[in-house]
Amino acid sequence: MRSIRYRRQVEIDVIYKDKVIKGQRLDILVEGEVIVEIKSLSKLPEVSTAQTLSYLKATGLKRGLIINFGAKMLVEGIKRLFL
Repeated sequence: MRSIRYRRQVEIDVIYKDKVIKGQRLDILVEGEVIVEIKSLSKLPEVSTAQTLSYLKATGLKRGLIINFGAKMLVEGIKRLFL
């Protein structure tokens, strides 16, 4: 309704320990500026944060969100990340 531009399942390449990992996918890219990763877990593992930070570095973007719908309250399931 607000005409916010977004793309789903955006494919990127991530560099990990000097090796290129092809075919990684961002859940949602909003306005070409914010990466949004969607989870549904009772407890968010640390690897989710590392994964999103890797996506930020690979794309050169500065802002990311992890939204975990598995948290008891949604407000507790939102994690903001910045580079």
